Amino acid sequence: MEQQKDTELGTFWDHLDILRGSLVRIAAVVVTVGSIAFCFKTELFDIILAPKSSHFITYRFLDHIVGLSSYFGSGVDTFSVKLINTQLAQQFTIHIQMAMYAGFMLALPYVIYEIFRFVSPALYANEKKYAFRLISSGYLMFMLGVAVAYFLVFPLTFRFLGTYQVSSEVENQIVLDSYIDTMLMLNLMMGIVFELPVLCWLMAKFGFISSRFLRKYRRHAIVILLVIAAVITPTSDVFTLLVVALPMYLLYEASIAIVAFSGK
Repeated sequence: MEQQKDTELGTFWDHLDILRGSLVRIAAVVVTVGSIAFCFKTELFDIILAPKSSHFITYRFLDHIVGLSSYFGSGVDTFSVKLINTQLAQQFTIHIQMAMYAGFMLALPYVIYEIFRFVSPALYANEKKYAFRLISSGYLMFMLGVAVAYFLVFPLTFRFLGTYQVSSEVENQIVLDSYIDTMLMLNLMMGIVFELPVLCWLMAKFGFISSRFLRKYRRHAIVILLVIAAVITPTSDVFTLLVVALPMYLLYEASIAIVAFSGK
C-alpha cells in the first residue's frame, strides 16, 4: 500500500515537473519574441496606430465601395484624431505591454503545441485526433476574430467615437491608453465570439445540442447576438452595430451546418 502511494506521488510530481518545464519554455519563447518585437518599435506601432489614420485600408475600401464620406457627412481625408499621453512613464510601459502582447500572439502556435504535448500522453488515439481538431480550429477562429476586430470593428468604432463632437468648440484628444485598451478589448471579445462554431461542435459531440435545437431557437439567438454586438460596440451607430452583428449571425448559421455535419 505504501509502495503504491509512493508511486502515485512520484507520478504526480513527475507530471508537475513536466508541466513546469512546459510553462518555463512557453514563458521563455513569449519573452524572447516579445523582446524582438520591442526592438521594432516603429513597425509595431505603425500597425497598432494605423486605424487612427484616414488612410487605413478599411476607411479607403468602404469609402470606395459604399461611400463612407457621404455616410459620415465628411470626406475621409479630413479624418484626424490626435492621441495624447498624460503620464510620465506611460508611453514606455505601453511599449512594453504591446511588445509582450505581440510576442504572445506570434508565439501562440508554440504555446498551443506545448499544451497539446503535455496533455496528449493521457489521451487515446481517437481523443488525440479530436483534441487536435478542437485546438487547431479554436486557434484559427480566434485569430480570424482578432483580424475582424482589427480591420473592421475597431476602425468603425474608433472612427465614430473618435470624431463625435457635442460642439465644434470641443476638440477630441484621445488618451493613448484609452485607444490601446479599447483595441485590446475588442480584439479579445471578437476572438472569443468567433469561437462559437467550435463551442457548438464540442457541445454537439457531447450531445448537449443539435442542429434542430439551434434552428428552433434561431430568433432568440439573433436577439442575444444583437445584444452582444451592442455591448462590444458601444456606439449609437446602427451601421456599425450591423457590421458587428452580421459576422456573428453568419457564425451562428455556420454553427448549425457544422453541428448537422458532425451529427452525420
